[in-house]
Amino acid sequence: MIFHETTLKGVFLIEVERNEDDRGFFARTFCQKEFESHGINWKVSQCNISYNRKKGTLRGMHFQIKPHEEAKLVRVTKGIVYDVILDLRPDSPTFKNWITIELSSDNRKSVYIPEGLAHGFQTLQDDTEVFYQMSELYHAESARGLRWNDPAFSIKWPIEEKIISTKDSQYPDFE
Repeated sequence: MIFHETTLKGVFLIEVERNEDDRGFFARTFCQKEFESHGINWKVSQCNISYNRKKGTLRGMHFQIKPHEEAKLVRVTKGIVYDVILDLRPDSPTFKNWITIELSSDNRKSVYIPEGLAHGFQTLQDDTEVFYQMSELYHAESARGLRWNDPAFSIKWPIEEKIISTKDSQYPDFE
């Protein structure tokens, strides 16, 4: 696995290292020892799949607050997403900054998102499936979100026509 730290401290774009032969290839997508060598010590508590029928589907921006903050390892198993990670750590030099990464079943990249950051994505293709490994179980009382178009962040989304849940579209402005 090849780790690339992003401009948001602790967020890593992870590429697979292919071992190829005439059959195809083999690649590792997770290794506790390799994660620890990059300062990431976490456990997987839950895995989730998000299936999205239509291009333009937007999910996010989601996170959990203490004591149930969660880290995520996200990859796309089918299709393509415009993935957005937003730094909500008040003591971070990149507080309120965000980055985007294109994740797809073709590029096989994944992104590690530590606790204290919000995450969301917009699908760039019909029938897109996203696979999440979570460090914490889902706790409804700790689940939070930020609106996709909150002026405090001015996140740029690639597709104008968005398919968004009522819940995701009604989060209040960030304070």
